[in-house]
Amino acid sequence: MREAAIVSQPNPLQRIPGVAIVLGALVVLFGAIAPGFLSAANLSNVLVQSTILTMLALPMTLIIMTEGLDLSMGAVLTLTSLCVAIVSLATKSMLLGLCAGIAVGAAFGTVNGWLVATVGIPPFVATLGTLGMAQGLSLIVSDGQSVVGIPHTVRDIYSASLLGIPVPIVMALVTYAAFHGLLYHTRFGSYVFALGGNREALRYAGLSPNRLLIAVYAIGGTMAGIAGLLMTARMNSGHPTAGLGLEFDAIAAVAVGGTSFERGNGWLPGTLLGVIAVGVLRNGLNLISMPSSVQVASIGVLVIVALFLDGLRSRA
Repeated sequence: MREAAIVSQPNPLQRIPGVAIVLGALVVLFGAIAPGFLSAANLSNVLVQSTILTMLALPMTLIIMTEGLDLSMGAVLTLTSLCVAIVSLATKSMLLGLCAGIAVGAAFGTVNGWLVATVGIPPFVATLGTLGMAQGLSLIVSDGQSVVGIPHTVRDIYSASLLGIPVPIVMALVTYAAFHGLLYHTRFGSYVFALGGNREALRYAGLSPNRLLIAVYAIGGTMAGIAGLLMTARMNSGHPTAGLGLEFDAIAAVAVGGTSFERGNGWLPGTLLGVIAVGVLRNGLNLISMPSSVQVASIGVLVIVALFLDGLRSRA
């Protein structure tokens, strides 16, 4: 009975239509004005380029469901990407590089969770602080320069295929399946819903909301570490600004996907569609030669519209 009191999941049909309409409108728009947008090669490129964002947006969904936020995720990805590059270059081992990236990411995620859950610092302030720490460490370990000469085992990940499917897409699909199973088919998933909507039920069940919250942020940091491997492979190097702004794109994808910033409701399929929508927007703007400033502004508009719609849903 106690477990039943904790579980409170939204009706998925309330979330999909909005983000599907946004995605469909973007596809129609850029299909009409951007030459080559609807080609198979370009659409495949959109999906491949969206894989790193997928690995950030999925854990960001869980964090936002707890009424939290992680502004450090892009900076932590940058640091983990550099760690992957430096360690794999020094040891000639992709596995050791990945382990280093995951360890650093998990450490930052755990610190974020501890600051929010135990110390009681608001998520915005706590993760803004760790964002600065991660950026500073990235400049220190790289001396402000790109780390080049990484092993081919790392470089080849981004261009390799498995059964005809690009490896980054395979990794993103496996990640999505893991998060879907975690959120919707495990007790931990029901606890995540409760962290945003009914923490008293967790305490009544004898559980520690603080420990669960730390675990959620640690998952986010760990995923930033895994995404760091893909970023290193994509850029064929480690770069001190590699993940700049990715936390913003991740928040945009989650918001567009319909996850509530207040009620502890999250819908992972919507987040996945939100990721693709952000990817389509950036790709389409690139094809029509829009500067990066316009891309950032467009993502900002997307976030504002999503938050406005979220506010309408809250008052409904």
